[in-house]
Amino acid sequence: MNPTDKKSIEIAKVELKATQKMAINLKKRKPTQLDSVFHSRHVSEFKKMDCLTCANCCKTTSPIFRDADIRRISKHLRIKESKLIQDLLIMDDEGDYVLKKSPCNFLSSDNTCSIYDVRPLACREYPHTDRKNMFQILDLTVKNTLICPVVARIVQSFTHENEKK
Repeated sequence: MNPTDKKSIEIAKVELKATQKMAINLKKRKPTQLDSVFHSRHVSEFKKMDCLTCANCCKTTSPIFRDADIRRISKHLRIKESKLIQDLLIMDDEGDYVLKKSPCNFLSSDNTCSIYDVRPLACREYPHTDRKNMFQILDLTVKNTLICPVVARIVQSFTHENEKK
């Protein structure tokens, strides 16, 4: 991770309480423009970000592996679904399959994904800052500020806007 990205994550840690408070306020208000603002900042930030220089999401967290993901990945790897589950996955407290350990077993040394074309849906959608109804996943978004520098910068822009008001 480059120094700018590290700094974004460090700032997110320091500003976590303020970010949580902002998220609570946004959820209460459910602003109609929230999705479009998130989406435009998502596009803007990802024009500047090369995820291969970071891969912090793959190094520190696990996606949820849905049944369809397990089937697709197992087929791609030419192993039984039960073998994939036994070797790599565990069921979490919410009843979802996640990786037993971090970093992700499919993360290569150059930060590429060895199963990129068949990766889990959660990986495809990460960091979820371009979804509809962002107010519904603001708690997840706040958590992701501590993992993804792009999310940290997007959310910090909201926090700093609110400070000006």
